[in-house]
Amino acid sequence: MKKIILPGTDVKITPITFGAWAIGGWFWGGTNERESLEAVEKAVDLGMTTIDTAPVYGFGQSEEFVGKAIKGKTDKVQILTKFGLCWDRVSDNIHYEKTRDNNGRELSLYRVGRKESIIKECEDSLQRLGIEVIDLYQQHWPDSSTPLEETMEALEILKDQGKIKAGGVCNYSAQLFSDAGKYFNLTSDQVPYSMVMRDIEKELIPYCIKNNKAVIAYSPMQRGLLTGKITADYHFNEGDHRPGTPFFKEPNLSSINEFLKKIKPIADDKNVTLAQLVLRWTLDQPGITCVLAGARNARQVTENAAAAEITISDEEMEIINNELDNLKLEL
Repeated sequence: MKKIILPGTDVKITPITFGAWAIGGWFWGGTNERESLEAVEKAVDLGMTTIDTAPVYGFGQSEEFVGKAIKGKTDKVQILTKFGLCWDRVSDNIHYEKTRDNNGRELSLYRVGRKESIIKECEDSLQRLGIEVIDLYQQHWPDSSTPLEETMEALEILKDQGKIKAGGVCNYSAQLFSDAGKYFNLTSDQVPYSMVMRDIEKELIPYCIKNNKAVIAYSPMQRGLLTGKITADYHFNEGDHRPGTPFFKEPNLSSINEFLKKIKPIADDKNVTLAQLVLRWTLDQPGITCVLAGARNARQVTENAAAAEITISDEEMEIINNELDNLKLEL
């Protein structure tokens, strides 16, 4: 898979990147270690060598699984991980109150952008991942209780120490991204983006195009909904919070599935799945640098990786976009 250079760095990433949230289990109804390791290994074997994870994905479990899977081949992969969502320290900015870890233990999450906390988090991530340097280190969510200058100073320190190659953010608005960039040369903003969630097209995408910044799109499949496999009678595992989110509720669920039926003939003509067509559409949108494709097993990885080879003609893109324009959701 041909790699893309992150702006202003020498870090090269794959346009379709392995998203490692699901293998952490948290919010996904658990996970299977053997299948998770096989998924990461298959991604690397297929040339999808960029892996995006975070400490909070399973409270260390996702990073640990990734570390096990890449052992002995760390020179072949690019690791993107994050900082700033903490369950073992607090701040004045609570992110998620009273969730449960994979063992059922109740805890809360806090956004922590303090310098000393970030440096400690980096050390912990390096240890769990079994690597010496993180290719892209990203603030998971902005922390309004900590000055931007302090958070960006931590990235500068870690880069000077050789523990990270590049720094980025996640879930930043265009304005906040611009403000933070005054203190550190950020390369990317990782944000939610899919066929049915396109808010970033208004301000963030134009800003990033103008200023040569990368946009890393997460949840391009809208947490599996755009595969066409989530129907009204779909069974979710205990602990899977997707049924409570707006896109999975009626009438949105039926409306989205009806839209998917309308574009399915395009996928059928190409002998690809809806998921592959959706991934390719997302990657082809202006300003999108790469998309994160989550997977829980090797089969899903194989399907995701193949999307990089698909082409969508101008005529097909127009058909898809026209159907999207007609899709009405209640959010």
